[in-house]
Amino acid sequence: MERFERLKLTVAYDGRPFSGWQSQPNRNGIQDHMKLAFAEILGRPVILHGAGRTDAGVHAFAQVAHVDVPYGKYALRTWTAALNAHLPSEIRVLNCTRAREGFHAQYSAVGKVYTYRIWNHPIHHPLEIGRSWHVAHPLDLDAFLAARTLLVGTHDFASFAANRGVAEETTRTIYYIQIKRGRELLTLEFAANGFLYRMVRMLTGSMAKVASGRKPVDWIDQLLAEPGKQKANTTAPPQGLYLLKVFY
Repeated sequence: MERFERLKLTVAYDGRPFSGWQSQPNRNGIQDHMKLAFAEILGRPVILHGAGRTDAGVHAFAQVAHVDVPYGKYALRTWTAALNAHLPSEIRVLNCTRAREGFHAQYSAVGKVYTYRIWNHPIHHPLEIGRSWHVAHPLDLDAFLAARTLLVGTHDFASFAANRGVAEETTRTIYYIQIKRGRELLTLEFAANGFLYRMVRMLTGSMAKVASGRKPVDWIDQLLAEPGKQKANTTAPPQGLYLLKVFY
Protein backbone atom coordinates (compact mmCIF):
# COMPACT_ATOMS: atom_id res chain seq x y z
CA MET A 1 0.00 0.00 0.00
CA GLU A 2 1.36 3.39 -0.99
CA ARG A 3 2.24 5.68 1.90
CA PHE A 4 1.44 9.39 1.89
CA GLU A 5 2.60 12.42 3.83
CA ARG A 6 0.81 15.72 4.31
CA LEU A 7 2.53 18.92 3.26
CA LYS A 8 1.67 22.29 4.76
CA LEU A 9 2.25 25.11 2.29
CA THR A 10 2.49 28.85 2.90
CA VAL A 11 1.45 30.63 -0.27
CA ALA A 12 1.59 34.29 -1.33
CA TYR A 13 -0.21 35.69 -4.35
CA ASP A 14 -1.18 38.80 -6.23
CA GLY A 15 -4.90 38.24 -6.66
CA ARG A 16 -5.40 40.55 -9.65
CA PRO A 17 -5.04 38.00 -12.50
CA PHE A 18 -7.07 35.25 -10.83
CA SER A 19 -10.68 34.32 -10.11
CA GLY A 20 -10.12 34.02 -6.37
CA TRP A 21 -8.68 31.16 -4.35
CA GLN A 22 -11.33 28.51 -4.97
CA SER A 23 -11.33 26.29 -8.07
CA GLN A 24 -13.52 27.73 -10.81
CA PRO A 25 -15.10 26.41 -14.04
CA ASN A 26 -12.66 28.63 -15.96
CA ARG A 27 -9.80 26.94 -14.07
CA ASN A 28 -8.35 30.29 -13.10
CA GLY A 29 -8.67 29.94 -9.34
CA ILE A 30 -5.38 29.97 -7.44
CA GLN A 31 -6.33 26.51 -6.20
CA ASP A 32 -6.63 25.39 -9.86
CA HIS A 33 -3.13 26.60 -10.69
CA MET A 34 -1.67 24.89 -7.61
CA LYS A 35 -3.40 21.59 -8.35
CA LEU A 36 -2.16 21.78 -11.93
CA ALA A 37 1.40 22.33 -10.70
CA PHE A 38 1.18 19.24 -8.47
CA ALA A 39 -0.33 17.21 -11.31
CA GLU A 40 2.51 18.20 -13.63
CA ILE A 41 5.08 17.18 -11.01
CA LEU A 42 3.41 13.94 -9.90
CA GLY A 43 1.71 12.90 -13.12
CA ARG A 44 -1.64 12.56 -11.37
CA PRO A 45 -4.26 14.81 -9.75
CA VAL A 46 -4.22 15.81 -6.08
CA ILE A 47 -6.74 17.19 -3.60
CA LEU A 48 -5.59 20.49 -2.14
CA HIS A 49 -7.29 22.40 0.69
CA GLY A 50 -6.82 26.07 1.67
CA ALA A 51 -7.32 27.84 4.97
CA GLY A 52 -10.14 29.88 3.44
CA ARG A 53 -11.52 31.34 0.25
CA THR A 54 -10.37 34.72 -0.95
CA ASP A 55 -12.43 36.50 -3.60
CA ALA A 56 -11.23 37.52 -7.05
CA GLY A 57 -8.79 40.40 -6.69
CA VAL A 58 -7.92 39.69 -3.05
CA HIS A 59 -4.24 39.16 -2.25
CA ALA A 60 -2.38 37.01 0.27
CA PHE A 61 0.90 37.34 2.11
CA ALA A 62 0.48 33.93 3.77
CA GLN A 63 -2.40 31.74 2.69
CA VAL A 64 -2.05 28.21 4.06
CA ALA A 65 -2.86 25.01 2.18
CA HIS A 66 -2.31 21.30 2.65
CA VAL A 67 -2.00 18.38 0.27
CA ASP A 68 -1.22 14.66 0.57
CA VAL A 69 1.67 13.43 -1.60
CA PRO A 70 3.62 10.14 -1.88
CA TYR A 71 5.82 9.70 1.17
CA GLY A 72 9.44 10.75 0.68
CA LYS A 73 8.93 11.68 -2.98
CA TYR A 74 11.01 14.85 -2.68
CA ALA A 75 12.80 16.88 -0.05
CA LEU A 76 10.84 19.87 1.23
CA ARG A 77 13.11 22.38 -0.51
CA THR A 78 12.66 20.47 -3.75
CA TRP A 79 8.88 20.64 -3.42
CA THR A 80 9.08 24.41 -3.00
CA ALA A 81 11.35 24.87 -6.00
CA ALA A 82 9.40 22.46 -8.21
CA LEU A 83 6.04 24.05 -7.44
CA ASN A 84 7.30 27.58 -8.06
CA ALA A 85 8.76 26.44 -11.38
CA HIS A 86 5.27 25.32 -12.46
CA LEU A 87 3.22 28.21 -11.05
CA PRO A 88 2.43 31.62 -12.56
CA SER A 89 4.83 34.28 -11.32
CA GLU A 90 1.99 35.92 -9.33
CA ILE A 91 1.72 32.80 -7.12
CA ARG A 92 4.60 31.66 -4.95
CA VAL A 93 5.03 28.91 -2.37
CA LEU A 94 7.04 30.62 0.37
CA ASN A 95 7.44 27.64 2.68
CA CYS A 96 6.78 23.91 2.68
CA THR A 97 6.79 21.76 5.82
CA ARG A 98 5.49 18.36 6.86
CA ALA A 99 2.17 18.81 8.64
CA ARG A 100 1.51 17.27 12.03
CA GLU A 101 -0.91 14.36 12.20
CA GLY A 102 -4.51 15.42 11.78
CA PHE A 103 -3.63 18.88 10.47
CA HIS A 104 -6.19 20.50 8.18
CA ALA A 105 -5.51 23.90 6.60
CA GLN A 106 -9.12 25.04 7.11
CA TYR A 107 -10.46 23.18 10.12
CA SER A 108 -7.32 23.39 12.27
CA ALA A 109 -7.18 27.19 11.98
CA VAL A 110 -8.00 29.10 15.19
CA GLY A 111 -7.66 32.65 13.88
CA LYS A 112 -6.76 34.88 10.94
CA VAL A 113 -5.35 38.32 10.34
CA TYR A 114 -6.33 40.47 7.35
CA THR A 115 -5.11 43.89 6.37
CA TYR A 116 -6.99 46.40 4.24
CA ARG A 117 -5.35 49.34 2.42
CA ILE A 118 -7.17 52.57 1.55
CA TRP A 119 -5.51 55.19 -0.66
CA ASN A 120 -7.08 58.37 0.69
CA HIS A 121 -6.10 61.11 -1.77
CA PRO A 122 -7.82 62.84 -4.69
CA ILE A 123 -5.45 61.04 -7.12
CA HIS A 124 -5.03 57.28 -7.04
CA HIS A 125 -1.32 56.56 -7.46
CA PRO A 126 -0.85 54.31 -10.51
CA LEU A 127 1.26 51.84 -8.53
CA GLU A 128 -1.62 51.45 -6.07
CA ILE A 129 -4.22 50.50 -8.69
CA GLY A 130 -5.39 46.97 -7.97
CA ARG A 131 -3.62 47.05 -4.60
CA SER A 132 -5.75 49.53 -2.61
CA TRP A 133 -9.20 51.09 -2.47
CA HIS A 134 -9.19 54.64 -3.78
CA VAL A 135 -11.25 56.97 -1.58
CA ALA A 136 -10.86 60.52 -2.90
CA HIS A 137 -12.82 62.40 -0.24
CA PRO A 138 -11.51 63.07 3.30
CA LEU A 139 -11.92 60.41 6.00
CA ASP A 140 -12.22 61.34 9.67
CA LEU A 141 -9.71 59.25 11.62
CA ASP A 142 -11.51 59.89 14.94
CA ALA A 143 -14.71 58.46 13.45
CA PHE A 144 -12.77 55.39 12.30
CA LEU A 145 -11.44 54.93 15.83
CA ALA A 146 -14.91 55.32 17.36
CA ALA A 147 -16.35 52.69 15.01
CA ARG A 148 -13.44 50.38 15.79
CA THR A 149 -14.19 50.54 19.52
CA LEU A 150 -17.73 49.28 18.89
CA LEU A 151 -16.66 46.39 16.66
CA VAL A 152 -13.87 44.85 18.75
CA GLY A 153 -15.00 41.97 20.95
CA THR A 154 -17.46 39.10 20.62
CA HIS A 155 -20.56 39.95 18.59
CA ASP A 156 -23.06 38.45 16.19
CA PHE A 157 -21.79 39.87 12.90
CA ALA A 158 -24.71 38.72 10.73
CA SER A 159 -25.25 42.30 9.55
CA PHE A 160 -21.66 42.42 8.30
CA ALA A 161 -21.71 39.25 6.19
CA ALA A 162 -22.84 38.57 2.65
CA ASN A 163 -25.21 35.67 2.12
CA ARG A 164 -23.49 32.54 0.81
CA GLY A 165 -26.63 30.39 0.68
CA VAL A 166 -25.58 28.13 3.57
CA ALA A 167 -26.50 28.21 7.25
CA GLU A 168 -23.58 29.47 9.32
CA GLU A 169 -22.94 30.49 12.90
CA THR A 170 -22.39 34.24 12.74
CA THR A 171 -20.83 35.02 16.14
CA ARG A 172 -17.14 35.89 15.95
CA THR A 173 -14.56 37.48 18.24
CA ILE A 174 -12.49 40.34 16.86
CA TYR A 175 -9.32 40.55 18.95
CA TYR A 176 -8.18 43.89 17.59
CA ILE A 177 -8.50 46.35 14.73
CA GLN A 178 -5.34 48.39 14.26
CA ILE A 179 -5.62 51.62 12.27
CA LYS A 180 -2.53 53.33 10.89
CA ARG A 181 -2.68 56.63 9.05
CA GLY A 182 0.08 57.74 6.71
CA ARG A 183 0.12 60.73 4.42
CA GLU A 184 -2.13 59.12 1.79
CA LEU A 185 -2.38 55.51 2.97
CA LEU A 186 -4.80 54.31 5.63
CA THR A 187 -4.20 50.72 6.75
CA LEU A 188 -6.62 48.62 8.78
CA GLU A 189 -5.56 45.33 10.36
CA PHE A 190 -8.20 42.89 11.62
CA ALA A 191 -7.47 39.87 13.84
CA ALA A 192 -10.24 37.46 14.84
CA ASN A 193 -10.97 33.85 15.59
CA GLY A 194 -12.65 33.70 12.19
CA PHE A 195 -14.40 35.82 9.58
CA LEU A 196 -17.69 35.46 7.76
CA TYR A 197 -18.07 35.73 3.99
CA ARG A 198 -16.90 39.23 2.94
CA MET A 199 -16.94 40.31 6.59
CA VAL A 200 -13.67 42.29 6.50
CA ARG A 201 -14.74 44.15 3.37
CA MET A 202 -18.16 44.96 4.87
CA LEU A 203 -16.61 46.11 8.15
CA THR A 204 -14.17 48.31 6.24
CA GLY A 205 -16.90 49.74 4.03
CA SER A 206 -19.10 50.47 7.04
CA MET A 207 -16.31 52.15 8.98
CA ALA A 208 -15.45 54.25 5.92
CA LYS A 209 -19.11 55.28 5.58
CA VAL A 210 -19.01 56.56 9.18
CA ALA A 211 -15.63 58.25 8.59
CA SER A 212 -17.09 59.93 5.50
CA GLY A 213 -19.89 61.43 7.57
CA ARG A 214 -22.58 59.51 5.65
CA LYS A 215 -23.65 57.58 8.76
CA PRO A 216 -23.38 58.35 12.49
CA VAL A 217 -21.22 56.06 14.58
CA ASP A 218 -24.25 54.69 16.45
CA TRP A 219 -25.35 53.12 13.14
CA ILE A 220 -22.65 50.49 13.86
CA ASP A 221 -24.25 49.90 17.27
CA GLN A 222 -27.66 49.43 15.66
CA LEU A 223 -26.32 46.83 13.23
CA LEU A 224 -24.70 44.89 16.08
CA ALA A 225 -27.81 45.15 18.29
CA GLU A 226 -30.10 43.63 15.64
CA PRO A 227 -27.86 41.14 13.82
CA GLY A 228 -29.08 40.24 10.36
CA LYS A 229 -32.23 42.35 10.56
CA GLN A 230 -30.51 45.04 8.51
CA LYS A 231 -27.39 44.52 6.40
CA ALA A 232 -24.56 47.01 6.30
CA ASN A 233 -24.73 46.82 2.48
CA THR A 234 -21.47 48.73 2.20
CA THR A 235 -18.72 46.49 0.88
CA ALA A 236 -15.21 47.75 0.22
CA PRO A 237 -13.76 46.47 -3.07
CA PRO A 238 -11.60 43.33 -3.06
CA GLN A 239 -8.34 44.82 -4.33
CA GLY A 240 -7.48 46.48 -1.00
CA LEU A 241 -7.72 43.25 1.00
CA TYR A 242 -4.80 40.99 1.96
CA LEU A 243 -4.77 37.75 3.97
CA LEU A 244 -1.86 38.40 6.29
CA LYS A 245 -1.64 35.35 8.56
CA VAL A 246 -3.45 32.19 9.66
CA PHE A 247 -3.09 30.96 13.26
CA TYR A 248 -3.07 27.28 14.28
